[in-house]
Amino acid sequence: MRLIFMGSPDFSVPALHALINAGHEIVAVYTQPPRPAGRGKAMRRQPVHEAAETLGIEVRTPARVRRDKAEHAAFAALNADAAVVAAYGLILPKEMLDAPRLGCLNIHASLLPRWRGASPIQSAIVAGDRKSGVSIMQMDEGLDTGAVLLEEATEITDTDTGSTLHDRLSEIGGRLIVRALAEQPTPVPQPADGVTYAERLTRDHGRIEWTRTSTEIDCQIRGFTPWPGAFTSLNGTVLKIGAATPVHGLSGTPGQTIDDSLTVACGTGALRIERLQKPGRSMMSAAEFLRGQPLPKGTTLG
Repeated sequence: MRLIFMGSPDFSVPALHALINAGHEIVAVYTQPPRPAGRGKAMRRQPVHEAAETLGIEVRTPARVRRDKAEHAAFAALNADAAVVAAYGLILPKEMLDAPRLGCLNIHASLLPRWRGASPIQSAIVAGDRKSGVSIMQMDEGLDTGAVLLEEATEITDTDTGSTLHDRLSEIGGRLIVRALAEQPTPVPQPADGVTYAERLTRDHGRIEWTRTSTEIDCQIRGFTPWPGAFTSLNGTVLKIGAATPVHGLSGTPGQTIDDSLTVACGTGALRIERLQKPGRSMMSAAEFLRGQPLPKGTTLG
């Protein structure tokens, strides 16, 4: 088929490669414009932009598309059979949704209607879900409300992080969109029950509230790895928590260490911190941290 591909972050790249490997013609790639990044604020292109240029595909980077009539016309002029959208980052207007012969298909990283919205991968882990997956959805004007063509589930393990689940779902998405285009299954409307929304994340979502249970905080740490990152503070210094293990059967004042090995009391149970990071430093093990800065029992975090 003649396809338009629309995506921006790392999550989208395996789908782009899968479509090409399946023999489809990608007539154009749409992605977010380059943005300043890093300490030097140098302009950095999106991962999909880099991949498309390596493949010799035309790349378009409009900053907005909803009311740009010229962009709508340019999109329609590509005469695509379908547009495949994977974490593109811009809302498509009806003029663009209807332009391809088969419409626009979205690779969404959840089992819809659970976790519509911007952060489905992190939200599933933080909520303690036992499974996630990918839905191939026929896009409409709503927020992830379109009918579903195919879906594939995967278990969320007790050691999964936002990073590991992201990578697994990204590969599933590539495989599933190729199937959807080949089989063209009948779209099934989403059920009205079970709808949840994954909000757009900010850094402050990572702030640990030690009054929550150790299981909830463990899910928060894993779900927000690598971004936005879970964090607490020690005497005003922010400490990013990279990994921790829930410890049941222990108790204490929430936020206080209950031994000399960075085991912190929670609202219920405790959490043994395994990896953490000081500002301007690399992530380190708890043992490395404590060699440089011992934290005796009764130290308060947060």
